[in-house]
Amino acid sequence: MHPLIVLLLFSTIQRSPQQWHDPSPHRVQFIEAEKDVRLEVLDWGGTGRPVVLLAGLGNSAHVFDDFAPKLTRANHVYGITRRGYGASSHPDSGYNGQRLADDVLSVIETLHLVSPVLAGHSIAGEELTAIGAQHSDRIGGLVYLDALADPTVDTSEYWALYQKLPPLRSPAPRPPRGETNPTFQAYLDWQQRANGFTFPEAELRNVYLSLPDGRMSYLRTPARVNDTIRAQSLKLDYARIRVPVLAFMQGSPTVQQRLSEYSLTNEQDRIAAERFWTMDKNYLKKYIGDLKSGVPTAHVVELPHANHFVFLADQALVLRDLGTFLAGLDSPRH
Repeated sequence: MHPLIVLLLFSTIQRSPQQWHDPSPHRVQFIEAEKDVRLEVLDWGGTGRPVVLLAGLGNSAHVFDDFAPKLTRANHVYGITRRGYGASSHPDSGYNGQRLADDVLSVIETLHLVSPVLAGHSIAGEELTAIGAQHSDRIGGLVYLDALADPTVDTSEYWALYQKLPPLRSPAPRPPRGETNPTFQAYLDWQQRANGFTFPEAELRNVYLSLPDGRMSYLRTPARVNDTIRAQSLKLDYARIRVPVLAFMQGSPTVQQRLSEYSLTNEQDRIAAERFWTMDKNYLKKYIGDLKSGVPTAHVVELPHANHFVFLADQALVLRDLGTFLAGLDSPRH
């Protein structure tokens, strides 16, 4: 083979991973939350009231890359990547609940957003609640995307029971993470088979490092960051929230329906599965009750067969009810 052809082929192979681009129509900027801590902020544009999307633990704002553009017809949509994740700064400290909520408020103030609605997934519910309790005058509403779980509740017994669950009749396919690192596409294909939806590819590329050949490598964020955020959570205080609230919850089918999903070979298996899913339903009831006790007017939508990523798994329904909620809010207060 001619040396020039070899050189061109080598150059193409080397460049190919870098040729991927994020197709989501957002502008990327970085906003300083405190000295030497810059947060990635995605701006999908749009007109109307600002909506700020906050990801769950382990995710970046790019998890909303496919969801956010569908809100821009009537709203100006932003997303914030939490410190320690993705392209945001990865400082050694600042991973307690109050500081993370203050980071969000810093972005709101820097962008001069008027009465934004905050929509957060999973552990972002802690940031929503803190801002709602402390700064209801700065926001227009809160939307919890399966984000009502109280991180300060002791769930050790729950997870101990989880470890004792019998095998599923139809277990989900295992992720392609064996001895070799999968391609991003292989991981997306696994997500589709396992869950019926995928993350945007940009999300994977922001939370995972990549090898020179473009395959997936390690997570960008060390486990200690996740552990610290969980350990330094704030107690949820709904009682001081003074704005409208919408909550989507990953509901649970009946205990009997859950039992039918397992290979129950003996009475011990049945008891373990029954105890676990009874406790799961009790937690769901408690979390909804806690919210309604503090904010009696909160509207809760239960999605019995949804995945935890409700905005991806049940996107059409979430967009419908979220659109109704946003349209019904009072005009922003200037």
